[in-house]
Amino acid sequence: MPAYVVSMMTINDPDTYRQYTDRTPPLVKKYGGRFLTRGEPYTCVEGEAYEGRLVILEFPSQADVEAWYNDPEYQEAMVFRQAASTMHYLLLQQGGGNTENPDPKL
Repeated sequence: MPAYVVSMMTINDPDTYRQYTDRTPPLVKKYGGRFLTRGEPYTCVEGEAYEGRLVILEFPSQADVEAWYNDPEYQEAMVFRQAASTMHYLLLQQGGGNTENPDPKL
């Protein structure tokens, strides 16, 4: 079952942040992941306006997300992200198996 990572952050130092983004694509791919969005423009249609960066990743499973996140190379890359940005949310959600008629009570 797929799993998704949603990251919402504010970039404070673009040059240092680029050292993170230069390293992440091969690490995401290593665990079967792919970027669904990676900082593209978005529109807030409801709720509080958000001006930061939005990234959404898809992985084959939650185990793949956990392996990616705990990979020593990713942990090294993450130091640049943490130094260059303020993370507002880093969310992991396992996808549901029924996407055609999901349970309305959930």
